Amino acid sequence: MPFDPVEEAGRQWSARWPGADAMAVATSIMRVQQLLLAGIDDALRPFNLSFARYEALVLLLFTKRGVLPMSRMGERLMIHPTSVTNIVDRLEGQGLVKRTGHPTDRRTTLVEITRSGRTVTRSATDALTSIRFGLDGLGGPRLSALYDLLREIRVGAGDLPPEGATDGTLEAVTGAGHRRGG
Repeated sequence: MPFDPVEEAGRQWSARWPGADAMAVATSIMRVQQLLLAGIDDALRPFNLSFARYEALVLLLFTKRGVLPMSRMGERLMIHPTSVTNIVDRLEGQGLVKRTGHPTDRRTTLVEITRSGRTVTRSATDALTSIRFGLDGLGGPRLSALYDLLREIRVGAGDLPPEGATDGTLEAVTGAGHRRGG
């Protein structure tokens, strides 16, 4: 492009209203999300996975037994129960997860990652980590700083408590300065 549309929007905005800096940052974040999702979608395409389905598989892989109640999946993935059902339906159709009844609570449906699901998740994770989840342009301290800034926005929006289990830094999340594979 011969010019930056976000910068031009900021220029136009500031000529009419206050808050051009906030508008430009919000618009930039939205554009970066589009770019990240496009790169992630490209990396996951060979595995016939969306990022949402990949996240569900990783969530299951992170558990001790590879099993979670569907309701817990929704909480941890921060999505509506209907979306969890859709994701699980698709993954089950691909043979990557299976549903089972809870042994003591008939109202609860468990989702378990299959052997095939574990294999696909590991391969998809390799593909995503090879592109650094689309964040090749940032490394080390800058990646950590961005994580911290975005976390501040989430805290301010009430998405997270001000004080959590971690100190809010990327290193606290991962222990090594890089995000986990999901």
